Amino acid sequence: MKVLVVNCGSSSLKYQLIDSKSESVLASGLCERIGIDGVLNHTPAGHDKIVMTDPLPDHQTAISKVLAALTDKEYGVITSLDQIEAVGHRLVHGGEKFASSVVITDEVIAEVEKCSDLAPLHNPATLIGVRACQAIMPGVPMVGVFDTAFHQTMPPKAYLYGVPHEYYEKYKVRRYGFHGTSHKFVSQRLHELAGLDSSDSRVIVCHLGNGASITAVRNGQSVDTSMGLTPLEGLMMGTRSGSLDPGIIEYIAHKENLTLEEVMRVLNKESGVLGLSGVSSDFRDLIEARKHGNKHAADAVEAFCYRVAKKIGSYVAALNGVDAIAFTAGIGENSAPVRKMVCEYLGYLGVTLLEANNELRGKEVRISTASSKVAVYVIPTNEELAIARDTAALVKR
Repeated sequence: MKVLVVNCGSSSLKYQLIDSKSESVLASGLCERIGIDGVLNHTPAGHDKIVMTDPLPDHQTAISKVLAALTDKEYGVITSLDQIEAVGHRLVHGGEKFASSVVITDEVIAEVEKCSDLAPLHNPATLIGVRACQAIMPGVPMVGVFDTAFHQTMPPKAYLYGVPHEYYEKYKVRRYGFHGTSHKFVSQRLHELAGLDSSDSRVIVCHLGNGASITAVRNGQSVDTSMGLTPLEGLMMGTRSGSLDPGIIEYIAHKENLTLEEVMRVLNKESGVLGLSGVSSDFRDLIEARKHGNKHAADAVEAFCYRVAKKIGSYVAALNGVDAIAFTAGIGENSAPVRKMVCEYLGYLGVTLLEANNELRGKEVRISTASSKVAVYVIPTNEELAIARDTAALVKR
């Protein structure tokens, strides 16, 4: 089965065409600047990227251009749209309604729309992509895979906040968590690599990218995660503050004469390691600046690693131990200095690092020694493949 995986943003659209049987990527690409002027970057497997600058006034046009590229005689990878048997959509927020991936129906769309207050920047954009695909490919099954679904197994003690209970009852104010598709994919692979029994296991997944989160997984199920009602809670990130004293919001608003919306913009877009360092949100830049004696960059890197290690420690307590730990996503997969700094805090767990393996970038590899009491791995995430797997499984039923 050939599955088209779509990840739709407000002005962008990422896609992959995946053969679900071989799990190979036949083509991938990115539509950018939708509604402005439009750029389509299309890469057939084994070939160079093709850049097309046709106007993309809306998402339906973008989808049309993607399908035209996939079936093009020169650089296409299929001969007919009939060969696309299903479309898998990344949907960000499913609230409490969706604990697993679902075939998209009108009822599902209505429920996702109800969650838009919880993800105003993401849910409306993803639904635009769904509707665009439905208009162009009527009759082709569409599947929604939710970032929040994997975390719906968290118990109340993990997801409830210390605010009046009526806010949960009326507005569903609670921890939801994000990056669930990645955490599920990586935790399952970690079980395979570490030889763990998923009915009796305790693992921790560190998804460290520009957006970063950590999840505690017991017996294959998420029991706690660092992001909350929104992706702003938890670890310090590229441009997001992560968890902080809520009193800071009022304090900065008064001192800087900012509105609530302006303070939230600072916390989402101008904080994290970017704000702390004054250098960059990219860890490659920060590590380099740190080498050259930039104290603010050093402070940002060290604060980030400290918070990652501290969160791992809190989840060791929540799980009453840990069998294996995985690093994934852009920083987790590629930054040896960050992994080393984090693991230096984990001596109490009996973690010892295999330096040669830790220096590898973007490879699936065990980075702890054979004698390490807790196995530590780097596992590249593959959210698109996870979406394709769920889509194929639901459509085949």
